[in-house]
Amino acid sequence: MPIYNKKTLSRLLNGELSWKELKPIIGGKKDPERFDMVLEILQEKVPWNETILIPLHEHLFVVSKDNKRIVKCECGYEFGDYKENWKKKCRIRVRDTEDDIGDLYPKYMGCDPEWEELREFYCPSCFTLLDTETVPPGYPVIFNFLPDIDTFYEKWLGKDAPDR
Repeated sequence: MPIYNKKTLSRLLNGELSWKELKPIIGGKKDPERFDMVLEILQEKVPWNETILIPLHEHLFVVSKDNKRIVKCECGYEFGDYKENWKKKCRIRVRDTEDDIGDLYPKYMGCDPEWEELREFYCPSCFTLLDTETVPPGYPVIFNFLPDIDTFYEKWLGKDAPDR
C-alpha cells in the first residue's frame, strides 16, 4: 500500500504542496510504488508515447525509443543518445557582460564577467529554460551526470528497465 497517493504526488511534482505537506514526504520513508506512480504522472503529462525511463530535470527525460535510450524534452524535442551531453544541442544564451548580468542581479551581487559567465540552456523547440551554469569564460559545457539506468532499476527497484 503506497504511503502517498497519486494526487499528492502530482501536487508534489507541480510544486503545489506547502512546506508542512512537503517536509514529511521528502524526509520520510519512500514507499516502493512511488517511482512507478511518479513515472505514470509524468507520462500522462507529455504529448508523446515513448516510455519514460527516468526524469533528468523538470522538463527532460531519458526515454526508450526504438530500443535506444534518448533524452527528450517535455515538448517532444529529441536531444539524442542519453550518454551524450544534451546541452550541446540547446539554444544557449551566454551572459558575459555587466549589462547581461545586471538584468538578473543587483549591482555588485552578480558575477564578474572577467572571471565567469552565466550560460542558459534552452530547448530549441519550445524555448523552455532547461538548465544554467556559471563557469569561467571558455570552460567546456558541463555534462551534469550520466545515470546508470540498469543499476537503478535492478538494485533500487528490483526489476529490469522497461527497454531491456
